[in-house]
Amino acid sequence: MRQHFFRILFLLPLFLACAQEKINDIELEEDPKNYSTELVVPELQIPWGMTWLPDGSMLITEKSGELIHFKDGKKTSITNVPEVYNRNQGGLLDIEVHPKYNENGWLYMTYSSTEGEQKGGHTALIRAKLQNNSLTDIEKLYKGSPNTTKGHHFGSRIEFDNDGFVYFSIGDRGDRDHNPQDITRDGGKIYRLHDDGRIPTDNPFVDKKDAKKAIFSYGHRNPQGMAIHPETGMIWVHEHGPRGGDEINPVKKGGNYGWPVITYGINYSGTSITDQTQKEGMEQPLYYWVPSIAPSGMDFVTSPIYPDWKNGIIAGSLKFQYLELLILEENNIVKRQKLLADIGRVRNVRQGPDGYLYVAVESKGIFKIIPN
Repeated sequence: MRQHFFRILFLLPLFLACAQEKINDIELEEDPKNYSTELVVPELQIPWGMTWLPDGSMLITEKSGELIHFKDGKKTSITNVPEVYNRNQGGLLDIEVHPKYNENGWLYMTYSSTEGEQKGGHTALIRAKLQNNSLTDIEKLYKGSPNTTKGHHFGSRIEFDNDGFVYFSIGDRGDRDHNPQDITRDGGKIYRLHDDGRIPTDNPFVDKKDAKKAIFSYGHRNPQGMAIHPETGMIWVHEHGPRGGDEINPVKKGGNYGWPVITYGINYSGTSITDQTQKEGMEQPLYYWVPSIAPSGMDFVTSPIYPDWKNGIIAGSLKFQYLELLILEENNIVKRQKLLADIGRVRNVRQGPDGYLYVAVESKGIFKIIPN
């Protein structure tokens, strides 16, 4: 009996390692092409964020700093948009309407801001109202610090949960060895605030000395997809890995997602970042991609318009220029399918209030997916 126990103890790490390797062992199925696409908003360059107003019109952010109102086939540039630090991956990023927009008229946006004493920029979250094609009542809710001239890993996505809290992401700002694992520093985090910018009293680090009180989870690299699970109400994110190791993660309160202590990726040069893929106290990804697809944009499919895709996750691929559908069963990914093969660099994807899926593609515009 004792010998049998030690044999199991010896083999347990091997079993766990094999199980972990199965996480990404799902073959990508070819595009079924059982749909057509319609270009609904043409001639966009880098459409980062998109959301809908109650009248069905769209608000679209261009990374360059332009906010576009698209209504009845016409684009109108919104004025009084804050100046953005438009460098490399920085610019005007995500946009979201308040769940009670009909009552309060609040819009939420993230962008790379130069506000602060240091040179460069950092990700900021603001809210504002829209009147006569101009932003008014602009309020800064959060600004990462310190600024840096590094031009990558700003994040950033925005999502509200069912309790009205607003979540947003900031990437590690190119300082992986310091920011993601340090809760006294901004960067590499998911943040949670009240809709007016106040810190929730039950945030996980409100009682930690010198901690950034808005942090909800940490150890992230560069989350550029965020959505609320339609059944559990939990916030999910995906994020860029380095070379390999893009991840999908349900975001747990106070969770440490490991970057860069653990990762399934390597440096772009091919050298190792770490030899660890697991560590006690750090979350394992629900799913990870090797090779990386460079994911951007994310949503859950809940619409009856797409019965075969229902309860799936859709995520754009910048690298391979397609849309990926990941089917869930009991919160486990069991199937992957390629959609919109070779459409271009997918920057964002959202399910609209009309139930259709909308896909923002760099240098083209926004497409609607129409099932056959």
